[in-house]
Amino acid sequence: MIYKSLFHWGARLRNPSLLPQLKALITSQNWSRTQLEDFQQERLRELLIWAQRAPYYQKLFTDLQLDPERKWDPGDFQKLPILDKATLLDQNEAIHTQYPWPKLFFCETSGSTGQVLTFRRNERWDSFNRASIWRGYQWHGVQPWDRNLYFWGYNFGSRKRLKTRILDAAQNRFRLFDYRPETLRAVLPRLKQVVYIHGYSSMIYELARLVLDQVGPLELPKLKMIKGTSEKIFPHYQETIRQAFGRNMISEYGAAESGIIAFECASGNMHLNMEGCLVEEVDHEILVTNLLSHSFPIIRYRLGDTIRLGDPKYTCPCGLAHPILEEVTGRIGKNLIGKTGHYPSLTLYYIFKNLFFEKGLKLNYQAHQYQKGQLVYRLTNALSPDLERQIRLESGKYFGVDMDLVFEQVETLQTYQGKLKDFISHIEA
Repeated sequence: MIYKSLFHWGARLRNPSLLPQLKALITSQNWSRTQLEDFQQERLRELLIWAQRAPYYQKLFTDLQLDPERKWDPGDFQKLPILDKATLLDQNEAIHTQYPWPKLFFCETSGSTGQVLTFRRNERWDSFNRASIWRGYQWHGVQPWDRNLYFWGYNFGSRKRLKTRILDAAQNRFRLFDYRPETLRAVLPRLKQVVYIHGYSSMIYELARLVLDQVGPLELPKLKMIKGTSEKIFPHYQETIRQAFGRNMISEYGAAESGIIAFECASGNMHLNMEGCLVEEVDHEILVTNLLSHSFPIIRYRLGDTIRLGDPKYTCPCGLAHPILEEVTGRIGKNLIGKTGHYPSLTLYYIFKNLFFEKGLKLNYQAHQYQKGQLVYRLTNALSPDLERQIRLESGKYFGVDMDLVFEQVETLQTYQGKLKDFISHIEA
């Protein structure tokens, strides 16, 4: 098959270690928890030794009187301060290791803050990340060169868009850049050839809504996987997507800095990628150490999400011994500011989650705050006095009388670089 040959040719050229690392991951997925933990500690020690080549970590280890050359116990490791994005930005060059890497990839990410972080990723790190995704695909009977629909990005300049289309064509995929109904409608005839759909979960949800509105549930015999990434997958997304396409959306969790943290198996559980990262749960917030980030060490990094890890004694029916990530509640952003108090933006997640599970309300919403003590709810759903009353009652359980609510019905919700955010603050920090 031409696309398989193109993929392997491109992989050998761009990522020489990708195929060997995939082979190693296929082997390690059959290991016991003890074997995985031992391997994880070996990779952690290797990372810490490499980190000594970075001026930032060299000074940090000296100040803390820590020696990466010896075997660290968990107490030693936890002496390292939590790394945040501000430090990655302020100490960018000092965090890069001083080494003549034969091959580096330039990366940039802005995340939810809009601050652009740039860093250089060594080939082994980049290839491992790709191999981790490929392994996850194989859990669902999918190969990366299979025909696919990709919901990603936003409107690039004409030159970049042309380059993107050429690369997409070589990878047997077609891509959507926006939420417009006419754009979504144009892909419907092409869906019968698609083996997998992936990208922003909100855009996949919008396509599913359009399918149900325009043609009804589809029979797609070739479709094996729908993968959502970069955004929360809400319960009502799953119901709509299952009705439209006949299967649930699975989840991939990670970030440019952290690599792939977890991938959902065929049994519906998200397994931590132990071979590539070490995850800590501190006050329900995730700290991640990227074990392959030798050119730009990411150690105890505050990614900004709240999580819940599964019971360590639980055995997944799929047979993997990798720990389970039970829930990623969402990105921690700016606080909601009431008349007298502050509330985490995750409050919105619980309000609308409760409305779905307790009242059966499938709401497509976004909250904006322009002034203290007032929250603007924008919904694509038809507004009615009863719907507003239900939302006010549920919101009142969290805000009391500390927040005035304003409702607006809109056709589409505002995105940030293609990502749908459930809360956007317009109040200066």
